[in-house]
Amino acid sequence: MLAEKFNEIDLTDYPINASAVAALPETFARRYSVMPIDFEAHKLVVAVPDVSNIVMLDDLHMITGYEIKPVLAPEDEIISVINRFYRMAGAVQSEIDGLQLEDIDDRIEDIRAVSEEAPVIRLVNMIITRAVNERASDVHIEPQERDLRVRYRIDGVLHEVIRSPKQIQAGVISRIKIIAGMNIAETRIPQDGHCDLIVSGQVIDFRIATAPTIHGERVTLRILRKESILLDLDDLGFMPETLAKFKSAFTRSYGAVLVTGPTGSGKSTTLYAALNVLNNSARNIVTVEDPVEYRLPGINQIQVSNKAGLAFSRGLRAILRSSPDIVMVGEIRDRETAQIAIEAALTGHLVLSTLHTNDAPGAISRLIEMGVAPFLIASAVECVQAQRLARRLCQECKEQYTVPLNILKRINFPIDDTEPPVLYRPKGCSKCNNTGYKGRIGIHEVMTVSEAIKKLCVGRATTDQIKCVAIEEGMKTLRQDGFEKVGLGITSLEEILRVIV
Repeated sequence: MLAEKFNEIDLTDYPINASAVAALPETFARRYSVMPIDFEAHKLVVAVPDVSNIVMLDDLHMITGYEIKPVLAPEDEIISVINRFYRMAGAVQSEIDGLQLEDIDDRIEDIRAVSEEAPVIRLVNMIITRAVNERASDVHIEPQERDLRVRYRIDGVLHEVIRSPKQIQAGVISRIKIIAGMNIAETRIPQDGHCDLIVSGQVIDFRIATAPTIHGERVTLRILRKESILLDLDDLGFMPETLAKFKSAFTRSYGAVLVTGPTGSGKSTTLYAALNVLNNSARNIVTVEDPVEYRLPGINQIQVSNKAGLAFSRGLRAILRSSPDIVMVGEIRDRETAQIAIEAALTGHLVLSTLHTNDAPGAISRLIEMGVAPFLIASAVECVQAQRLARRLCQECKEQYTVPLNILKRINFPIDDTEPPVLYRPKGCSKCNNTGYKGRIGIHEVMTVSEAIKKLCVGRATTDQIKCVAIEEGMKTLRQDGFEKVGLGITSLEEILRVIV
């Protein structure tokens, strides 16, 4: 960022420093349509619509006490960021002012008392309500050395929303632990909890986890919306040919269908959508999950409990004694679970599960590494689907642009050599909070385990060898699927390159 050359910056994804925001009162930010965004070499970096307004810059210097480093930004983006940051900061400050923080120590009775004070309750409620209203998938409450940071993950990207005084940390974290039914006296080990809350008239499920850090316990709230499990497969972003292959695999009466990808890539949502297709009164469908994220009517769901001795493998054995037609295993984590799942697929059951691999061909090698015999994998696995989630371009404000042909060729983007294709990029508007993106879409790679791939599996071929054969047989890779969605204007080139290595 070179303010001296007055380059225009993009505020939509800029990591705004909340301490910088606190340096300028909201009244003056709105009066001048400016936004403090960072500190740099003891200067306050301020986004302004007009860098030539010397009088305004002098006023900001007098008001804040800092030397001002102006950077150019569109005025509509500045107003949007002002609305987002100052509204939250003002509400937080009003709640903090209602607390008597001076005499609080770390005794358990004091922490419990503070967590039950009305201002702390209102502050926690406000953090949760805003997260739900802004379509966040999770909330991160993170103790820092001198303050408490709150971030929301919206469309897969983290955004800092507030920083509050360190003194309020114990009360806020204890309040959340009480809501989740956790032990507030235990701060040395991780804890997990779950609760249902009514937010804006909707019942929302929250999965809550704590973990000790050097500055105190951090808390992660994962927001589980019931409408996610009601999605049709057609709503998940599958291209028609890819969806046909996947449907053909999971509508069989037996065999294993695996969905792979990193944490947070939508694997569970895809499996639930498949179960919605399969669910009817003629089938006995049983799942074993850790944790059970969504309650599915008509399906028998088992919650793994390691404390009670109910691991995935033990739960899976119990399922197979109940004469199931379809079995869903939340995740294959170890050799024993993998072995039982594969054997179940060989004995007339349809088995759906997830696995952590980078792509679909990698699932075969991963199962072999776990110790499952290659000939069993070749006989049982019918299909492997890999996926990622990419942000959708906001359809209200996306804008056309062209990328030079040499750049597209370098990343193997499918092009016609005559002229560059017209692509779309994010711009930002009020409907997408000036991010340029709204919602997410799946990027998919479906590998059908053909006879040729079965032979490679038995021969312990490498992932690259399996991938080459799968592509020859018509598999569309994650990158190819992503590029196709870029060409359709659904997402941006930068977003695909961000989520797919």
